[in-house]
Amino acid sequence: MAALPSSFAAASAMADPGRILDSLSTSVLIVDRARRILYLNVAAETLFATSRNQARGRPLAELFADANGLDAIVERALETSRPFLRRELALRPVNGEGELIVDCVVAPYEESTAPAVMIEISDATQHQRISRETALLTQIDGSRLMIRQLAHEIKNPLGGLRGAAQLLARELPEEHMREYTSVIISEADRLAALVDALLGPGHAPRRELTNIHELTQHVRHLLAADAPPSVTVDRDYDPSLPPLALDRNLIIQAMLNLGRNALQAIAQNPSGKGRIVLRTRALTNVNIGARRHRLVASVQFEDNGPGVPDQLRETLFYPLVTGRADGTGLGLAVAQDLVSRHEGLIEFDSRPGLTQFTILLPFHVHLTEAS
Repeated sequence: MAALPSSFAAASAMADPGRILDSLSTSVLIVDRARRILYLNVAAETLFATSRNQARGRPLAELFADANGLDAIVERALETSRPFLRRELALRPVNGEGELIVDCVVAPYEESTAPAVMIEISDATQHQRISRETALLTQIDGSRLMIRQLAHEIKNPLGGLRGAAQLLARELPEEHMREYTSVIISEADRLAALVDALLGPGHAPRRELTNIHELTQHVRHLLAADAPPSVTVDRDYDPSLPPLALDRNLIIQAMLNLGRNALQAIAQNPSGKGRIVLRTRALTNVNIGARRHRLVASVQFEDNGPGVPDQLRETLFYPLVTGRADGTGLGLAVAQDLVSRHEGLIEFDSRPGLTQFTILLPFHVHLTEAS
């Protein structure tokens, strides 16, 4: 049970509440005992993509794909004639896009001659997102320590592998055979450079002004080469994005980890068919942790795989956490660490058939700051 919100109290005190209800930023509905809609304010019209004239007299359930949770609160308020609060209620408007997480207050509406309730809905999605990002940022410090320990253990055998390849190259008589050892040596050098980066505190990222689409296209070509014929790798770019001050190698590695993670997820589809979309957008007024950024680049990897298992959602970016028997559990943890060095963050949204991992990179960092 909850106290009557001040907006309700003010509205109920007026003979004609329409004017003050329309001035509220929260969505307000009035429904009768039969769950028929009597009134929507302007914010509710926007939220549910319908006009009050179209909605008036219609069942409340017609606004939502699933209204059971809301209907239960309405029933309690009607039965007890007392207000009730429900936090983080999931609603899916029929005319909207995706699921909404809302805080909902249902209270008796005394201005009506017949039993009715007033429903006030406020969007809790932003609050939930901030809480989730804070938890992700907290994970990063613990993950970074474990990653450095693992990187240190990898570095010594990697040096031995490179040395063995060099010795083998000297024993091979034919030039074309030495091409294979050259590949081993070059890949060992690349991994050694990555290990050195992971062992940081490292030095700050070596930033240079970079067109983010040069990096996404490079990653897209690599993913397309790895993908089976039944998987497409598409792009959806915003060409207006300005250059970012980035460490090219670190961000490419982070993107590759996300892209290969998507390929591995699609491989679990029964048909083996799938689609990956690389999407870029510019977002305004985005919070990353406690800091608000005026402009942020969003680089999204979308796939139509089976989605992230529920039991892994809270720990997905920890090292050694994986849902695959052959997985190492390092790809996402490393990607999150590399992006965090650019004051960015990776977040995800997932349900069966649609998973989106999004890299957020603020534009506010300049080369002069990074040098």
